[in-house]
Amino acid sequence: MDGILVANKPAGPTSHDVVALVRRLAATKRVGHGGTLDPFASGVLPLFVGRATKVVEYHLGDRKGYRATICFGASATTDDLEGELTPADGDAPSRDTLEAALPAFLGEISQRPPAYSAIKVAGRRAYAMARAGETVELAERRVTIDALEIESWDATDPQRPIAIVDVRCSAGTYVRALARDLGAALGVGGHLTALRRTRVGRYAIDEAVPLEGLEPGGLVPLVPMGDAARAQFALHELTAEEATAVGHGKRIPIATEGEPVVAALGPDGSLVAMLDESGPEARPIVVFAPR
Repeated sequence: MDGILVANKPAGPTSHDVVALVRRLAATKRVGHGGTLDPFASGVLPLFVGRATKVVEYHLGDRKGYRATICFGASATTDDLEGELTPADGDAPSRDTLEAALPAFLGEISQRPPAYSAIKVAGRRAYAMARAGETVELAERRVTIDALEIESWDATDPQRPIAIVDVRCSAGTYVRALARDLGAALGVGGHLTALRRTRVGRYAIDEAVPLEGLEPGGLVPLVPMGDAARAQFALHELTAEEATAVGHGKRIPIATEGEPVVAALGPDGSLVAMLDESGPEARPIVVFAPR
């Protein structure tokens, strides 16, 4: 089987657990995912099966959408519900004060990743160092927040109000860090208590497949590679002769220089290769050998 499974990951399992499950379901070791979700998080997790693993690298930069539940009034060592909490001394914020703080976080910003993250420091995972009681200093990185919208506000506990915020952002953004920094900006601390990924690139939550309905040996609903390429990349429609040449790794002439990465489709609509068309000839970068 070759294609993309747009999985709806439940809260609980790790992204690696989901990959292992799909490996058993599809009876193949060739399964990769398009962006890790923390165990407590749920939502869209694209899984690349069979020959589709060759295009994972082209999806790692896909923009993401999230629905984040943020509790204000306390900070957490892990920036989420799994960490040790430290209550704040300041007055709890209102929805209006949160709304006024959001614009400062829009656009390209600097963000310090959480200490409890998988980033390596001198060959060691940051979360392992933090769990060992070591001080972890992670460099800030540039990320882009495209949109922040308050979906709901719950002040049932006036000292621990909860906001549900819709986030659209670049790859590499830590929503846990965003919750932490919003709390810091309001002077009351904040941490993430739930996270649902609503979109990865073109794949939205309403088309994601629940894992509970999949069984070993059963049908795994994959998006065909050609269909996925049409929705994601600039296209080069190949003639039969060009498809044969490109399938053997040969370059083909093009009329004008174009995109650095283009999906090349054969006459039957199948994905033949990924091409670099930035020069006078189209150069195959990745070739998908026919079945």
